[in-house]
Amino acid sequence: MGMRLRVFLTAEEDRTLWELRRATTVPQRMKDRTEVVRMNARGDYVETIAAYLRWHVETVHDALKRWLKEGLGGLWEAPGRGGKRRWQESDIEYLEQILIDDERTYSSRQLSDKLEQERQVNLSPGHLRRVLKKRGSSGNAPDTVIVKTKTLSNAPLKQADLDMLEMA
Repeated sequence: MGMRLRVFLTAEEDRTLWELRRATTVPQRMKDRTEVVRMNARGDYVETIAAYLRWHVETVHDALKRWLKEGLGGLWEAPGRGGKRRWQESDIEYLEQILIDDERTYSSRQLSDKLEQERQVNLSPGHLRRVLKKRGSSGNAPDTVIVKTKTLSNAPLKQADLDMLEMA
């Protein structure tokens, strides 16, 4: 059996880790890593911590080694994880401008095809809907169709129609 891996914390470090564990804006993985370090500093064995968090023993070892090597910075997620964006901000701004300028409405499939043909950016219609919705571009439109915003050029005609209906 190898040597036991043990972390010692100052009062300030313990308080910082405790606050990170309870923060609402911190990713869950980081919260779990802070808990690993605090539990180890309290005297819990790596095997006990792994069982508590339902992690593998090596995962706990890695978290502790990162703490010992890098300190607080070692708890954050390593760069390069997850999928990379396949689109630029200018691509979405281009689509928003199309929705404003054109006199028609587009489905998310049509917008996805237009983006692929004109900008060589391949986004699925569902993903495009999520991106536009997050930016607030789709308003209260249904999930399958992105509706163009109303233009004021039709306002006088519509008001005249409304006045005629009220008189009738």
